[in-house]
Amino acid sequence: MNTKTLDFDFDLKSLSDTGTFSGYGSVFGVKDAYDEIVAPGAFTESLAAQKSAGRLPAMLWQHRSAEPLGAFTEVHEDKTGLWVEGLIAMSTVRGAEAYALLKMKAISGLSIGYRTIMDSFDRSTGINTLQKLNLMEVSLVTFPANEAARVQGVKTIEVIQDFKSAEKYLRDAGFSRKEAVAFISRVKGISQSESDEDAMQEVVKTLKLTA
Repeated sequence: MNTKTLDFDFDLKSLSDTGTFSGYGSVFGVKDAYDEIVAPGAFTESLAAQKSAGRLPAMLWQHRSAEPLGAFTEVHEDKTGLWVEGLIAMSTVRGAEAYALLKMKAISGLSIGYRTIMDSFDRSTGINTLQKLNLMEVSLVTFPANEAARVQGVKTIEVIQDFKSAEKYLRDAGFSRKEAVAFISRVKGISQSESDEDAMQEVVKTLKLTA
């Protein structure tokens, strides 16, 4: 399995207590430290096969197979690259350490581990284009090979400002729409205040306690 490393400038957007983060594990069309470019569609077959089997690539720490960090909730290609969303296992030692390093802005890199299925080498430019890859894992790393592959942000409860955003937060956390609406309705009913503002604060307070 191939992995890559390269120093880069830090660019973490935001961080909260949830452990949920998102970013690009790979960016299309950007030459990395190994003079390689990942082509659009390189992950399509691999991701389809894994999703069909009911799984997603592993989330690792520094490409170490014995040190999983949590689990990805979404992995897909878009026009930019390989977009990932995941949840760090905050109750584990390694997960708590990774979160602390993210919080202090010591790391924000993402890097992929894969097997090459198909590639194309251009002798005139010396660039190798990776056309088809078997994606095994995506790691949080200190130095990603592709400096454009970074954690873009970590979702936060503090962005909840109304009942609609509270519902979205719950949907992102895995609730169905019906479950999210029912949860918010129950908390609103428990609130002793008749104002929507105070009821909203009660929802946020409850979500913080259950996060």
